[in-house]
Amino acid sequence: MQMGWVLVAVSSGAEARLGELSETSVLAAGGTPNGWTCLSDTGPLHAGALRFTAATEGLGVLRNALEAAGPIDAAILPAARFGRKRLLISDMDSTIIGQECIDEIADAVGLKAKISEITERAMRGELDFEAALTERVAMLKGLPLGALARTLEERITLNPGARTLIATMKAHGAATLLVSGGFTYFTSRVAELAGFESHQGNTLIDDGATLTGEVGRPILGREAKRTALLEAAAALGASAEETLAMGDGANDLDMIRASGLGVAYRAKPVVAAEAAGSIRHTDLTAALFFQGYKASEFVLD
Repeated sequence: MQMGWVLVAVSSGAEARLGELSETSVLAAGGTPNGWTCLSDTGPLHAGALRFTAATEGLGVLRNALEAAGPIDAAILPAARFGRKRLLISDMDSTIIGQECIDEIADAVGLKAKISEITERAMRGELDFEAALTERVAMLKGLPLGALARTLEERITLNPGARTLIATMKAHGAATLLVSGGFTYFTSRVAELAGFESHQGNTLIDDGATLTGEVGRPILGREAKRTALLEAAAALGASAEETLAMGDGANDLDMIRASGLGVAYRAKPVVAAEAAGSIRHTDLTAALFFQGYKASEFVLD
């Protein structure tokens, strides 16, 4: 059965044929293009939205055609769900920031390689998140608290476009929530740095001087992120379809599935396969284009 869809495509400023490539890809998937709307044509990114009709079965072909066309980031969603969201809920590690905090902390005790391997497997969905987090935190027992401050100051950086994404959505009335399977020591500071209004994370237990190797309970994991989305939306009087959820790892899947617009940011394959939008080549401002924002409406840092 044919349905109405919207394809939003984003590419670097070097790509000037984005509309043409989008229409060609829709046609290759058996769809019918119904009009291209330019969202940005002056750089640094080109972006636009193409309305089209197609059978759901053709969307996989469309995604493959877009990937073959070049370094294009895209979102494909039902026409009824296209538009500005009232809530942004985002993962922190490897999404808003470019690092995994626990891996960087581990470097202080010479365990980065070992802990990073566990982190990677957990984010791919190969390990139980709670068990993997408990195991990794136990390895940090005895780490001086000063190592957390040094990690934040010397290693943690915002990903490109983070502040513009958050500031623009806030300026247009959206609420913003940072949720992380990482730790409140970092979520509180990253939330402030990036501009989020609120944050949630896990708690590292310490004795006043060093980490005890324990993490506070209950652990915020995959199900808790979904719950955070639903509760935050309800507090706004909004539906789940009016939310944007963004992440990169398997523990983000439930909130991405529950949202009206799920965005995978440089994500593990299991996440990218289920998100309506994927950012692999550009920056976090692509998530604004995915909602129909024009570049002229961005609140620049």
